[in-house]
Amino acid sequence: MMKWIIIVLGLVAAGFGVSHFIHMPEDSAQIPWEKMVEPGSLNKAHAFLADDCLSCHTPVKGVERDKCVACHANDTHIVARQPTAFHTDIKECASCHVEHKGESANISLMSHIALVDIGFNMLPNPNVPFDEGAATMAFLENILANKQTPDPLFVHPEVSDKEALLNCTQCHSNDDRHLGLFGEDCVQCHSTDKWSLPKFIHPSSQSRDCNQCHEAPPSHYMQHFKMISAKVAGEPKAKVEECYACHQSTSWNDIKRAGWYKHH
Repeated sequence: MMKWIIIVLGLVAAGFGVSHFIHMPEDSAQIPWEKMVEPGSLNKAHAFLADDCLSCHTPVKGVERDKCVACHANDTHIVARQPTAFHTDIKECASCHVEHKGESANISLMSHIALVDIGFNMLPNPNVPFDEGAATMAFLENILANKQTPDPLFVHPEVSDKEALLNCTQCHSNDDRHLGLFGEDCVQCHSTDKWSLPKFIHPSSQSRDCNQCHEAPPSHYMQHFKMISAKVAGEPKAKVEECYACHQSTSWNDIKRAGWYKHH
């Protein structure tokens, strides 16, 4: 009898749109009903809730933010850290935190596009005339439609139009090694999946503005610079800020007239 009750509940869930109960991929129509009734085990951090579905799920509506907050409201370390402080205002959790993937699965699946979609959904009703949300939505949709901003800037080719709308510094200002010198539009140079720049093209080796981006090591401000460093490069009269006099743009240790040399 219990087996048939489970089957009926599964079919009822499917009838009401099971995608509202659990985080389902776009091809959820191909998933058998058994998976809908038994979606998979929880991460070990949530394992104690395995027999209490309603602690996270609301019938028909699915996982709601308020139920997440009920348990995580005291996680002050999340809102205290600059990279994760945005969780204070976010109104939807399931786009980035997906459960039922197994005990050892990572339930934090960072998606910049999901953040944009959540931001759109948090705007006031765009269908209300003269509403601030309507104006904001129209502005952002125009950017996406025309693939440009009022002040067009280069955007990394691997960054999507939606991702380019994000304010990178809201989460990553503490990661900025450029100390704000390059502005706040990180997507001009960086993609959203990694900080490294494999396609970065260094300015000409004849550049005279190295010290705008690079700071000399402490040893260059001691006698070590005049006694050893400058002499090795054959530039005894070079100044500390004249990086180009001794260094190649290929690597800091690739010294002109000396080749690969490391003595620090």
